[in-house]
Amino acid sequence: MQGVNVSDDREIQHHISELIEEEHGLRTAVGSGSTPAAAEHDRLAKIEVELDRCWDLLRQRQARREFGSDPEAAHLRSADVVEGYLD
Repeated sequence: MQGVNVSDDREIQHHISELIEEEHGLRTAVGSGSTPAAAEHDRLAKIEVELDRCWDLLRQRQARREFGSDPEAAHLRSADVVEGYLD
């Protein structure tokens, strides 16, 4: 999340929206066959991981706020941590 202010919910939500838009564009391109699928699938996988990390950060901030803690203390967790929740 380079260039994104991770201590501002609006910035995080904006970044999520940008990623979703990019994801939809890539899925459309892959589905239409207008772009090489291998490179697009790799980028889609990276977008999905980054989206998971962003949603996790946003949930951390909201939970901290809800329970009277400082949302600024929330931190962006690694992909390994976030992607390992269901394991």
